[in-house]
Amino acid sequence: MPIVAQSTETTDWVSRFADEVIEESERRAGDKAASPATAPVVVVASGLSPSGPIHLGNLREVMTPHLVADEIRRRGYQVRHLISWDDYDRYRKVPAGVPGVDDTWAEHIGKPLTSVPAPKGSAHPNWAEHFKSAMIESLAELGVEFDGISQTRQYTTGVYREQILHAMRHRGDIDAILDQYRTKKAPPKQKQQKPLDEAELEAAEGSGAAAEDDGSFGTAGYFPYKPYCGNCEKDLTTVTAYDDDSTELTYVCDSCGFSETVRLNEFNRGKLVWKVDWPMRWAYEGVVFEPSGVDHSSPGSSFQVGGQIVGIFGGKQPIGPMYAFVGISGMAKMSSSKGGVPTPADALQIMEPQLLRWLYARRRPNQSFKIAFDQEIQRLYDEWDKLDAKVADGSALPADVAAHSRAVRTAGGELPRTPRPLPYRTLASVADITAGHQDQALRILSELDPENPIGSLDEARPRYDKAEAWINTHVPADQRTIVRDEPDAELLKSLDEASQNSLRLLLDGLADHWSLDGLTHLVYGVPKVQAGFPADATPKELPPEIKTAQRTFFALLYHLLVGRDTGPRLPTLLLAVGQERVRALLGE
Repeated sequence: MPIVAQSTETTDWVSRFADEVIEESERRAGDKAASPATAPVVVVASGLSPSGPIHLGNLREVMTPHLVADEIRRRGYQVRHLISWDDYDRYRKVPAGVPGVDDTWAEHIGKPLTSVPAPKGSAHPNWAEHFKSAMIESLAELGVEFDGISQTRQYTTGVYREQILHAMRHRGDIDAILDQYRTKKAPPKQKQQKPLDEAELEAAEGSGAAAEDDGSFGTAGYFPYKPYCGNCEKDLTTVTAYDDDSTELTYVCDSCGFSETVRLNEFNRGKLVWKVDWPMRWAYEGVVFEPSGVDHSSPGSSFQVGGQIVGIFGGKQPIGPMYAFVGISGMAKMSSSKGGVPTPADALQIMEPQLLRWLYARRRPNQSFKIAFDQEIQRLYDEWDKLDAKVADGSALPADVAAHSRAVRTAGGELPRTPRPLPYRTLASVADITAGHQDQALRILSELDPENPIGSLDEARPRYDKAEAWINTHVPADQRTIVRDEPDAELLKSLDEASQNSLRLLLDGLADHWSLDGLTHLVYGVPKVQAGFPADATPKELPPEIKTAQRTFFALLYHLLVGRDTGPRLPTLLLAVGQERVRALLGE
């Protein structure tokens, strides 16, 4: 049953924006809606430029309106989430390190993205489609419902013809608005609270068409329209004459020298400049909600200027929160060498869609956050699993319940989930130790909980596959776990009586404690028992030196099992190695 009202007790940022968007949509319709069923279709929008890999910073451009649109759908309203693919933008530069791309792609700078060849080896017809396809697949996995609009198609089929002619007729009015900002001095730079990290810089640089100029100036004056050259296809053109009555337009290409005169009322090879194109689309599509990044929201930027230009097209500026950048924690060396930052597909390779959705849902748009590709991902998963348990037992706070709900389901239903969501760090350890041997992985996982053993790896999927991918792609080779083939005889011979006794206590308890919980109790309990305390004594009941004794004991076990000071959690490692082999390596 659709939710038609939202309790103030459970409101989160998504619900608050949904309230505002519904109110604004009905206001624009003249308050004629008596119920969600009769209300106008609510339009929210995102814009993405497939000028290169679409990264996790760009994903916020989609997830913010998606979450709001989904909340509105849950209340029974009809919603249309538009994603405008800015694939008719100019190709600005050759991105560093993209596979299948070399310096020869520089010859295409200035052409529409859909006229640039795809990277070598791609199955897609052009540059834009190559990078769009990866994002479309990721959005499907994330449960994002949207209507995609190709701006190449819109412009080249004449959909915007009347809007273009209207902009040309009112070019003086547009120029006057833009001139207010051209003549102003640039505002002083605001002091950053902290330096921008690599991901933030990439997000700011990768804002697509925002880098376009305000229009072309020549001896004939200002024009908000740029033709693509009929000879070289580039937008390095200057309009030299235009007649409003006949719509005859003459341009010259500053790149190849080509010149021609066309009738704009039948010409489809060009586009409005960005600061005019964006507000034109707001009016054309009736957009009520569209967020914008900080690079679009500063004084004199496209969002602020667009708020004035949209009136020329008879429209209104959408409600549009500014969203902060998304950073990356521990970007893998492999990704760094590619010269970019991770994409949604990279994130979904190592984390379930629910976790990625949750990271965007739990923070207000103006709050920055980081997505972990390093060891921090294990802590994030621990936090997520604790929230999952609290929601299940009814102890979670209302705002956390809302964020969880938005992560695990959409208005259309629940996202597919792992049947047995075992701890991510445990799965990663198992994947690390077994190195792709699925029969061994299943043996270990089935021994985690002997009273309720897992019967198939499919019960732990897709989480197990995500953890395995993280181990294989983001953990350096020198940090991978390799179990010893033979006991370290020299180390075993050098052990003092106390160390030998600690190993004996462990070995004597293995058979009776062979489960994840049992081995956890055993390995932490050995130093307590040696010091004369019960194995189940709590930290408050123990002197501080017990922690030191535990660390020393753990280091000894790691050296004897894997030849290092550290490794996966010892209970998981012991299960992975197996009882017989553990006994052999510990000198029994």
